[in-house]
Amino acid sequence: MSVIKLTNRIKVMERKPMTFMERLYFPAILKGMSITISHFFTKKATIQYPEQKRPMSDVFRGLHILKRDDKGAERCTACGLCALACPAEAITMTAAERTPENKHLYREEKYAAVYEINMLRCIFCGLCEEACPKEAIFLQNDKMAPASYEREDFIFGKDRLVEPFLNSKS
Repeated sequence: MSVIKLTNRIKVMERKPMTFMERLYFPAILKGMSITISHFFTKKATIQYPEQKRPMSDVFRGLHILKRDDKGAERCTACGLCALACPAEAITMTAAERTPENKHLYREEKYAAVYEINMLRCIFCGLCEEACPKEAIFLQNDKMAPASYEREDFIFGKDRLVEPFLNSKS
């Protein structure tokens, strides 16, 4: 019998002797092996990621994309509503005016000269998508943010955000 004193309380612990089977540890080993062997016959919880992809939910919000209009121009007019709606303050932009020789090609006079999203700050809430009056920014439901070791790789500029222009005439 041992006595343990914790603060002002006393706890008395008794050690009962082990039986012969408990001293052999054989039943405990068999019980552990039966649990291990039962896992061989259950469905695996892991997937082989590059080859297999998990089905995504219909409401999944993935990477951002800046859309283009029918002429190939960016839809974003640098109004800044997406940056104001972002609770994480992950979006920064700089507005610029179009040059006089290109004004006749576009409907809007302003465009976003610099548009950046810090993916480390982004919480993928979709408020930027809802706030955009021109439907210029969308969150894709099939792409996730890539992994990287450098912080600079998570600041997405227009080079990574603007969708490629696919000319339907060619």
